[in-house]
Amino acid sequence: MHFASVRLITDQVGRLADFYEHVTGRAARRYSPDFAEVVLPGATLAIGSTATVKLFGEGSAAPAANRTAIVEFRVDDVDAEFARLRDLIGELVQEPTTMPWGNRSLLFRDPDGTLVNLFTPVTAEAIARQHR
Repeated sequence: MHFASVRLITDQVGRLADFYEHVTGRAARRYSPDFAEVVLPGATLAIGSTATVKLFGEGSAAPAANRTAIVEFRVDDVDAEFARLRDLIGELVQEPTTMPWGNRSLLFRDPDGTLVNLFTPVTAEAIARQHR
């Protein structure tokens, strides 16, 4: 099995695609007004409109309702990313902080309220975990 993507459902595909373009520095592939992807090494962040939900089953997903998942991106320097994105971040949850498991993490919400974590492994153990 190969982990391929995480899909976020939104009422505003363009707005969310623009946001993640700024966060990742990658251009979104916009296949239609209802679907875009930000392709990164390792996985893809897909963005689908609420109109696509009926293809999976009416009511199977709802926009701006996620409070369980965190979209995470490993970055080279989380403090530099915070400086770069400070004006883009609407709701800051946590400034860069070194977590007990050895990652330095920045937490904020995307325009639909999904929690986003940018992190950099900073301890020897955390760095070693990234190379498994």
